[in-house]
Amino acid sequence: MPHATSADGTAIGYDRLGDEGPVVVLVSGGLDDGTENIPLGQHLADTFAVIAYRRRGRGDSGDTQPYAVQREVEDLAAVIDATGGRAHLFGASSGGALALEAAAAGLPVDRVAVHEVPYLLGDEMLAAWRAYTADLATALDAGDRDHALRLFMRLAGSTDDQITAAEAAPVWSELRALAPTLRYDAACLGDGRPPAAQLAAVTQPVLLTTSVTMDAHSAGLPTDFFGAAADAAAASLPNGRRATLDVAGHVPGPAVLGPMLTRFYTG
Repeated sequence: MPHATSADGTAIGYDRLGDEGPVVVLVSGGLDDGTENIPLGQHLADTFAVIAYRRRGRGDSGDTQPYAVQREVEDLAAVIDATGGRAHLFGASSGGALALEAAAAGLPVDRVAVHEVPYLLGDEMLAAWRAYTADLATALDAGDRDHALRLFMRLAGSTDDQITAAEAAPVWSELRALAPTLRYDAACLGDGRPPAAQLAAVTQPVLLTTSVTMDAHSAGLPTDFFGAAADAAAASLPNGRRATLDVAGHVPGPAVLGPMLTRFYTG
């Protein structure tokens, strides 16, 4: 598998899912080693040169310390440079926050689409975010990856029964390997609120999508959580537009999202 070399020397692994057309780079979200967006990427590969990369600390990508969000922006810059020099971006969940950060930083990006970026609104949710980031740091500093995962799932709206079931599932060991990167996703979201000043610096067209209903594992969140976050972010973007997908869940099927992204990227 090819690698791009980031500014600090970190090797960032990526896959090419298509070779024809403009480049689209897929930016993964929390607890994703880069594979979650592959079905979407395969759909887009009929029209675009799709690149799916592994963010630092995931899969075959390195994890040079100390971490900073700027290092992840540099990682993305290296991937874009290695695969054509300009790109559209698609960011899922917290990966959408990173994609918007990269666009605001001036990377050679043409259009940005993000799905269900988990910005937080309201005093109660922001207090829960502050408690989560503090508790997450304590758990990871102590090497307690299991507790870190529980904290994340609880913040994301999972019930205790759902968390217990996840711990008993074979996938839990894979999630444990990714648990340290939860700190990175938290950093990409900053203080949790939509970063109005940063979003105002994104002059490219931005598409913000949400699903019509919540994922069953997010039942503990307010029913309008993602929609309200997307509306607030769109209000700060000079060229933002909103769309609601007629699907359920946090990871939409490519048959619905793919055609919308194709229309958006082809302008």
